[in-house]
Amino acid sequence: MRTPGILIFGMVMAPCGWVLDLTSTVATNWRTVNNVPGYSTDMVVGQGIWDSCLTYSSTRTQTCNQQGNDQIYFKNQIIPIAQGMMVASLIVTALGLVVATPGVRCWREKPRWILAALGGLLIFCSGVLTIIPIAWYTHILTSINSTMVIRSSTTTPDIRVGYCIILGYIGGIMEVLGGFVMFIGICSCCGGRNRGEKPQPKTTERPVPRPTAQTRSYRPRNESPSNSSSVPYSQKSLDDDLDFPRAKTRERDRGRGTDRGRDLASVNASYTGRPYDADL
Repeated sequence: MRTPGILIFGMVMAPCGWVLDLTSTVATNWRTVNNVPGYSTDMVVGQGIWDSCLTYSSTRTQTCNQQGNDQIYFKNQIIPIAQGMMVASLIVTALGLVVATPGVRCWREKPRWILAALGGLLIFCSGVLTIIPIAWYTHILTSINSTMVIRSSTTTPDIRVGYCIILGYIGGIMEVLGGFVMFIGICSCCGGRNRGEKPQPKTTERPVPRPTAQTRSYRPRNESPSNSSSVPYSQKSLDDDLDFPRAKTRERDRGRGTDRGRDLASVNASYTGRPYDADL
C-alpha cells in the first residue's frame, strides 16, 4: 500500500512553513520607515523583532545593530511577545515533525495514525503561534512607537509592511493546513477511505499440496509384450530395436567386402602382372 496523500501533504507543507517562519523571525524587515525627517531621503529603516537596520538606496550600504539607538521600539509590548511566540512556533514545528515522522508509513505496511495525528496537532498549533503575533503586529503597525517616529512628530513618515509579515503569514497558513490535514487522518470511519486508503479483501492462504512420490515399474527386456497393446509388433522387431543397428550394418558391410574380395581373387588368379605392364 502506498503512503496516504494526506500524510504526504502534511509532511511537505510543515517543513516549507517552518523555513518561511524562520526567515520571518530572524530578518529585520517586519516594517519599513521611509522619509524620516532629519535624515537622508534615500535612507530606509528596516525594523524587525530582534534588530533594526539602516539602508541607503543610493550607496547600497546597510548598517545594522541599531538596537541600542532605538530602545523605544524594542520596549513596545508586541516585540517581546512576538519574540517568544515565534521562537516557540519554530520549536513546536520541529517537535511535530519528529513525532509525525515515525507515524508516516514510508517503510511500514500501515501508518501509525495516532502518532501522525499527534504530530499534525503540534504542527497546527505552531502555525497558530506564528499567525497570532504577525496579525497583532500588522494591526498596530503604525501605532508602534519608535525613535524615528517621535523625531518626526510634525510630519508623518511613510510606514509600510515588510516582507517578513508576508512570509510569516504564508508559513503560518501552510503549517495550519498541513497540521489540520494530518490530524483528520485519525478518523477511522468509512473503512479508511477518508485517509486515502483502499480497503482490501481479506484472503486466506491455503497450504500448497506437496507432490507424492510414485513408484516406477520396470520391465525386463526379454519379457514379451502385453497382448492388450494396440501396437502391432513381433518379438523379432522388439529384438531388433534392442540391438545396435549401426554395429549390425558394419558387420554386414564387412561380410560383403570379404565376399567381393574372394570373387576378385578367383577371377584374377591366372593373371600374373609385371611391373612395366602399366607403362605399355
